[in-house]
Amino acid sequence: MAEQNGGMAMPGGSNAGAQQLIVNAQYIKDLSFENPRAPHSLMQQKEPPEVQLGVDVKAQSLGQDIYEVVLTISANATTAGEAVFVVELAYAAVVTVRNTPQELLPMLLLVETPRLLFPFARGVVATATREGGFPPLLLHPVDFADLLRRQQAVQTASPIATA
Repeated sequence: MAEQNGGMAMPGGSNAGAQQLIVNAQYIKDLSFENPRAPHSLMQQKEPPEVQLGVDVKAQSLGQDIYEVVLTISANATTAGEAVFVVELAYAAVVTVRNTPQELLPMLLLVETPRLLFPFARGVVATATREGGFPPLLLHPVDFADLLRRQQAVQTASPIATA
């Protein structure tokens, strides 16, 4: 009988020593929805608003093998230069990572974990915009591996100043 731990065994090795990513809990850490021009913003718009999206992922250690990963999504919708709505979400998870070399931690924490969280965060954003009186904002999938590569490139390009 296979052990079911709610986690994801990574390839390479037997089950006892296999790399594991276990999602212990996931939750809304912070949610904000603003409709600054209501009720005028809810009237029939001549054209759809322009939406600027932002996505970020951060991770911090909570103890041995335990991490909090926070996926932050922000969407600012404007039309004719005026705000229509603003939604900001910090969706988080507490995860356990076992039997993983240190060099693979960023991939598990900043790519695999947000990939697992994204469908839930997408649902929260869609519900918030729908409940705010607008059509649900349906976010396209995010390439978290590319996001990590870009963050690493920025960190490499800007060396840390020493005093």
